[in-house]
Amino acid sequence: MTLKHWSRVGLPTLLTAAALALPALAQTAAPAADAVAAAAPTINKGDTAWMLVSAAIVLMMSVPGLALFYGGLVRSKNMLSVLMQVFYSVIIVGIIWVLYGYSLAFTGGSDFIGGFAKAFLSGVTPESATGTFSVGVSIPELAFVAFQMTFAMITPALIFGAFAERVKFSAIVLFVPLWVTFIYFPMAHMVWYWAGPDAVDAAAKALAAAADGAAKTAAQEALDAVLADAGLIYKFGALDFAGGTVVHINAGIAALVGCLIIGKRTGYGKEALSPHSLTLTLVGAGLLWVGWFGFNAGSNLEANGLTALAMMNTFLATCGAALSWMVIEWLAKGKPSMLGVVSGAIAGLVAVTPMAGFAGIMGALISGLIVGVICFFFCTTVKNAFGYDDSLDVFGVHGVGGIFGAIATGIVVSPALGGTGVFDYTTGAVAEYNMATQLIAQLKGVGVTLLLSGIGSAIIFFIVNAVVGLRVSVEKEREGLDITEHGERAYHS
Repeated sequence: MTLKHWSRVGLPTLLTAAALALPALAQTAAPAADAVAAAAPTINKGDTAWMLVSAAIVLMMSVPGLALFYGGLVRSKNMLSVLMQVFYSVIIVGIIWVLYGYSLAFTGGSDFIGGFAKAFLSGVTPESATGTFSVGVSIPELAFVAFQMTFAMITPALIFGAFAERVKFSAIVLFVPLWVTFIYFPMAHMVWYWAGPDAVDAAAKALAAAADGAAKTAAQEALDAVLADAGLIYKFGALDFAGGTVVHINAGIAALVGCLIIGKRTGYGKEALSPHSLTLTLVGAGLLWVGWFGFNAGSNLEANGLTALAMMNTFLATCGAALSWMVIEWLAKGKPSMLGVVSGAIAGLVAVTPMAGFAGIMGALISGLIVGVICFFFCTTVKNAFGYDDSLDVFGVHGVGGIFGAIATGIVVSPALGGTGVFDYTTGAVAEYNMATQLIAQLKGVGVTLLLSGIGSAIIFFIVNAVVGLRVSVEKEREGLDITEHGERAYHS
C-alpha cells in the first residue's frame, strides 16, 4: 500500500509510527538505524505567522463578509435575521469545536470519524506541534486548531442562504450543532485526516533500512498501518486542497435539501423579492474574496512557493468566472448585472478551492471561465425549470461549483497540464499520474459527500421541524423576521 496523494495535513502521529516500526528497526544494524533517524520537527515562525493571519481573515469571511453578502441579497425587513444567523453559526461552532469538534475531525478512530482523545483540547498546549506538508517542519497545534475552526464556523452559515427570509431562529439554533456534529466533523475527518508526512516518511525509511525478510515484513506492516490511519475519502486518493467537498458540496447539497423541505417563500414567483442592497452585497463579496486567500493559500499550512501558487489561482479563477458570468448574462439577458459579476466571482472561488494548490495558473483560469457559465445555467435555467426556491442560490453556486471544482481537480493536477502532480511521501517524489484513476477517486469523494450530507441533512431538518418547527407563520414572514424574531430593525427612516 502506498500513499498516492496529499491533502491538508491532519495530526502527525510520529510516536505511533515509531512504535509500529520498532520491530523492524530492532533487527537492523545500528548504522542503518542512525541513517533513517528523523530530524525533530522544527517550528517555523514565518509559517506560524502566516497561519495565524490566515485564520483571522477566514473569520472575516463569515463576519462581516458572508453576513453582508447574504444580508444585502434579502429584503430590508430580513437583513438583521441573516446577520444574526451567520453570527450565531460562528459563535456556537467555535465553542463546539474546542469541546469535541476538533477531536472528532482530527484524531484517529475510524475511516469515518475520529475519537475523543483531544476533547476539550486535551493535550493541546502552546508547546504542542502539528505537521505541515514538509517532513520535519511543524506549526503550533493551536494555530492549526484556530485555522480549522474558522472553516467549521462558516460552512453551516453558507446553508442559510437557501432558505433565507422564512425560517425560525430557534430552528437555526438547533440545526447548527446537529449538522456540524453529524455531517461536518465526519466529512472533515474523511477528507483531511491522515497520519502526516513525518509519520509516513519515518515508516517508509524504516522499511528501506530493513535488513532481512522478517524485518522487511514487520516494517511493511508498520508502514501499512500508518497509511491506514486516514479518513475514507483521503484513502480513496481524492484531492481536496481547501474544502471543495468538506465545505462547498457539503453545504450546497444541504442547502438544496433544506429549501425543498422548508418550501418556497410566501409570494415566490408572484411578488418582487428583490435584494435590498447590492452595495452591501458587493462589500461582502469583496471581503469574501480577500478572506479566501487565507482559506485557500492558508491551506498549504506553510509560507512557500506552493502557497503563492494557491494565492495566484485564487486570483485568476475568480477573475475568469466573474468575466464569463458577466458575458453569458449579457448575451442571455441583454444587460450585465453587478449581482451577476459577484455571483460569478463566488462561483470561481468555490471551484478553485479544491484545486488551489494542485492546478497550474492556466488550469485555474480555464476552470474559472468554465464554472461561471455552468453556475449561471444552474442559477437560472435549471432553477426555473424545477421551480425550487433556493433564495440566494447556495446550491447553484456552492453545490454545483463545488462539484465542478472537485472533479476538475483530478484533471488540472496533471503535470502535463501545468499541475503539480500528486506527491508520494513513501518515495519522496511526485507519483506517476493517471487521469482515469484520479477522476474515479474524485467522483468517489463527491458521491460520498452528496450521500452523507444529502441524507443526513434531510434527517436533521425533519428532527428540527419535529422539535421546534422550521418555518415562521405567513403573517410573521410578511412582517419580516427582523421584528418578529429579533424585535429590531436594520434601518429606521
